[in-house]
Amino acid sequence: MALQELLTNIFGNFPEWLATVLISCLPVAELRAAIPIAILQYQMNPVEAYILAVVGNMIPVIPLLLYLDPVSSYLRRYRLWNRFFTWLFSRTHRNHSDTFEKYGTLGLAIFVAIPFPATGAWSGCAAAFVFGIGFKHALLAITAGVLIAGLIVTVVTLGGVSLSNLFL
Repeated sequence: MALQELLTNIFGNFPEWLATVLISCLPVAELRAAIPIAILQYQMNPVEAYILAVVGNMIPVIPLLLYLDPVSSYLRRYRLWNRFFTWLFSRTHRNHSDTFEKYGTLGLAIFVAIPFPATGAWSGCAAAFVFGIGFKHALLAITAGVLIAGLIVTVVTLGGVSLSNLFL
């Protein structure tokens, strides 16, 4: 079952605007899935889909930025969680340290803005935590990244619709 179908089944009994917000809150979907679902499946106005998905994508950001450090510190007391966070931090440093050292907060915004899997707001919060980017800078960078990613996904979705209409 495709992610789009799974999400629309899970949120099938919700009003479409709320389903769009909730889908964009999820770490596996974020606005990268919410916008196409809203536009293509719910036939939502693209501006409305963009706004709802951006709002939904930003809902978990403040709690993640505020509580990732204390929660991870608490969980690291347990061997399994300590191994997980050690793996996460070393992987994140190995894969992204050059970008964050070179570009800092701008690098975080670019990282979040690229609409690829594992580069959204949730990953941006984790990266901000791992690289010690302060709350205000991280929040601004992630917000900018989410806004840009939303525009890219909306334009690509609308472009796909336009191309499909050309050939049908």
